Amino acid sequence: MGDNASFWESLIYAHPTCTTWKQEAEGSIYHLASILFVVGFMGGSGFFGLLYVFSLLGLGFLCSSVWAWLDVCAADIFSWNFVLFTICFVQFTYVTYQVRSVAFDREFQELYSALFQPLGISLTVYRKIVLCCDAEVITLEKEHCYAMQGKTPIDKLSLLVSGRIRVTVDGEFLHYIFPLQFLDSPEWDSLRPTEEGIFQVTLTAETDCRYVAWRRKKLYLLFAKHRFISRLFSILIGSDIAEKLYALNDRVHVGQGFRYDIRLPNFYHVALPETPPVQPSQHSHHLQRGSPRRKPAGVTNCGSFLTP
Repeated sequence: MGDNASFWESLIYAHPTCTTWKQEAEGSIYHLASILFVVGFMGGSGFFGLLYVFSLLGLGFLCSSVWAWLDVCAADIFSWNFVLFTICFVQFTYVTYQVRSVAFDREFQELYSALFQPLGISLTVYRKIVLCCDAEVITLEKEHCYAMQGKTPIDKLSLLVSGRIRVTVDGEFLHYIFPLQFLDSPEWDSLRPTEEGIFQVTLTAETDCRYVAWRRKKLYLLFAKHRFISRLFSILIGSDIAEKLYALNDRVHVGQGFRYDIRLPNFYHVALPETPPVQPSQHSHHLQRGSPRRKPAGVTNCGSFLTP
């Protein structure tokens, strides 16, 4: 205990207290360094926040080094500040390289700002998603088909960037697909990774459209490597399917004037008692192979699929 006490006493009282203070202020370089430190520590997060912090802190340490070399003439103060300046410079260079490596085209940058950035997805994670689709935006001209009913295989997942897609079945209109919505989320969700299938609807471009497409096998490999991206797409696809179901719900009315609500399937059977019940095997088959998109005129089809 005595040794510890003497150590702390020597540490505290080794230097005499200041009896007189300097009358003149330090030079302008010292004050400039202090201002840069204050402003630099106000930086935010993210790549550009790090660039802001390291640039201002680096300049502050550089000014402190110059002040120590010219005014104080203290080699230790100069050395420490110069080392800190070098660290900030290296960090600034590294972050700049990362920012340049994750730069995207205008459409991908707008897609990130509108869909992925609000979810807190970093640019490094988003870069993996973009590379999975080969950083390519595909053009679909007006009145051209993205998929044809009973013919086009389900081999990719696409996200509409611009334009509008019309979804039809047997020539009858179902709903529209708008920008930032998946073109084939129901088909994607209806199949297991090892299964194959074909579209049960026709998707036609009402205007000139642009979309991003991820190949099915390549996207599943990305999911296997990055569980976070897999959960992210699961949330996005689930939300997209729910929007499409409610778009169909807006078009379905029962004969007695009641409006069918997919949240109340039991009410549907009360309103239409003549609707034949669905056998469990049929219901399981619909869930595994079916699509939420169904013919609005055939209300029975919509009800049978949605009935638990």
